[in-house]
Amino acid sequence: MKYRNLGRTGLKVSEISLGSWLTYGNSVDNGTAAETIAQAYDLGINFFDTANVYMRGKAEEVVGEALRSYARESYVIATKVFGEMGSGPNDRGLSRKHILEQANASLKRLGLDYIDIYYCHRFDSNTPVEETLRTIEDLVRSGKVLYVGVSEWTAAQMQEALQVADKYLLDRIVVNQPQYHMFHRAIEKEIIPLGERNGISQVVFSPLAQGVLTGKYSRGEAGKPQGSRALDASSNMYIGGYLSDWHLSRVDQLKELAGELGFSTAQLAIAWVLRQTNVASALVGASRPDQIVENSKASELTLTKEVIQRIDTILAD
Repeated sequence: MKYRNLGRTGLKVSEISLGSWLTYGNSVDNGTAAETIAQAYDLGINFFDTANVYMRGKAEEVVGEALRSYARESYVIATKVFGEMGSGPNDRGLSRKHILEQANASLKRLGLDYIDIYYCHRFDSNTPVEETLRTIEDLVRSGKVLYVGVSEWTAAQMQEALQVADKYLLDRIVVNQPQYHMFHRAIEKEIIPLGERNGISQVVFSPLAQGVLTGKYSRGEAGKPQGSRALDASSNMYIGGYLSDWHLSRVDQLKELAGELGFSTAQLAIAWVLRQTNVASALVGASRPDQIVENSKASELTLTKEVIQRIDTILAD
């Protein structure tokens, strides 16, 4: 496993990180989740991601319990705040009240004294950025949070946060968590250049396009294998758009290229994401230990310019 610095900080995170969205506390039983997290740790993965809204805290509980037997200094854990956690008017967003309450609730569920990376899960247009950043600054100063991050913010929103932080001498954002994969490349235009200029790394989620870029799906209803996410009503709400004939015909070509190189299609897709130096880590999901074993091997791969050009040709339309 290789490691990269997070932004301009001294924190090193594994190029492959393990997430818990749609899996732990949901479609994967707790025992298998613990086995998968243990396998990831044994492979050298030191970066684990969750969020308070993932199954209303259940994912945090599963991840925290699975990591409890390891030395706290040996892993990096990230969680998030923004989403709805109750029915009250202050049970969502990035107000001082909600952030402080949810940070303490997350720490309790995780069973930890501090969170390594705390993400503002979405931008809150109803709360001044200054209020949000000052609150997280207080969490940093109290030792409950080490690094500040955002997820799915626009370049303009991130730039505003940087200006506010510089004006009031607050901790700057050092990491952004956007979606990024071969079929979703929006961050290449503005987000990555902004990150490169300002020392903000990307930790990208869904590098396999909800599993479509593993190559396990083929065209037609029969192309959805038993046990796959496409057939799981509890976690298939985001995958449908990538099961079109257009997408799957490209996956077929990528699978052929990966075979020529001696890779799996998933390894090729993750290595393609990691070709971006501004990407600190590719955040993958895994419902079984063998999946994280295969995906982790992408950290060993380096794609040549020729291979990247062939991929660009496949994705040209």
